[in-house]
Amino acid sequence: MASSKRVACARALMSRPAIVFADEPTGNLDSVASDEVMGFLRRSADEFDQTIVMVTHDPSSAAFTDRVVLLADGRVVAELQDPTADAVLEMMKA
Repeated sequence: MASSKRVACARALMSRPAIVFADEPTGNLDSVASDEVMGFLRRSADEFDQTIVMVTHDPSSAAFTDRVVLLADGRVVAELQDPTADAVLEMMKA
């Protein structure tokens, strides 16, 4: 499973699109593979100036981002800059 996620990420990023949409990119992965995929996406954003728009329910994955936007019932209810996993978890609980 992890290798297919890596391949999917590579395919999505290969042509260096300005924006990449990722729906639960770490779903069904263990923590090591999840960190690897998120590191790969983070490096693409940093090195190639790509924007990654990601949907996730995982606070650890969200911590790899520059900004977290929390939605509830289709509305923005909170936003966090430079998040940590703990801060995302607390925001989700609130």
